[in-house]
Amino acid sequence: MYLTRFRFNTARSEARRLLGSPHRLHGAVNMAFPEPPARDGDGPRVLWRLDHTSAGRVDLFVSSPSRPDLTHLVEQAGWPSLGPEGWTTFAYAEFLDALRQGDTWAFRLTANPVHHIRRESDPPGAPTKRAAHVSTRHQIGWLLKHQERAGFAVVRRQAEDGSDMPGEEHEVYELIVHDRTPVRFGKPSGTGPAEVRTGGVRNGRAPAAPDVRFTRATYDGRLRITDLTAFRHTLTHGLGKAKAYGCGLMTLAPVR
Repeated sequence: MYLTRFRFNTARSEARRLLGSPHRLHGAVNMAFPEPPARDGDGPRVLWRLDHTSAGRVDLFVSSPSRPDLTHLVEQAGWPSLGPEGWTTFAYAEFLDALRQGDTWAFRLTANPVHHIRRESDPPGAPTKRAAHVSTRHQIGWLLKHQERAGFAVVRRQAEDGSDMPGEEHEVYELIVHDRTPVRFGKPSGTGPAEVRTGGVRNGRAPAAPDVRFTRATYDGRLRITDLTAFRHTLTHGLGKAKAYGCGLMTLAPVR
């Protein structure tokens, strides 16, 4: 496993184009691997996330089973003069092997918090539909609901006497949610032979692909590892939906 950090040069037009389209950036990340792992396999998958700083810096983090080659991204959207130093790749497997149950870490996770609902207008027995959590309280509730299966527990705030801090559930954890952003973008549609055979092309043009829509939220907080096997799986396979579009990657840092 490898963890890679790449810094965008936001003064370049291609960088701005990639940052404005999760679909294009997903393709650019995949091009870093001659043979990307199958998305539906049992092994670790390629995960990525964008981190924005208050100073305007934008970093791309990529977790992957094989070492990526980001030469194309450096040439298009980075600093080509830096050569191989245009990105940094770490031996992630060694870090994962060193984790221990009970350890406490600071973490960052960008995720797509969703739930399934059935609307009053739906007929009886209709299947539920996926819907985004949009409030901070419900987005925190989504993470707390998934934490046990994911192998960790978000740390609760402590009162001065060492007891758990009283208050509403979304207020008593060492956790904040930010960059709560609805995302919407169009996917380019092809005009391949299959579309021609099925009548998918009219007047020489392919029908427009439906827009992709989801809600993205970034979590910063502290956690304690409760199930080492499950937690390593979370770090290498991702958490939640929309993993192809920059969601699901959790990274850790020492607690300060």
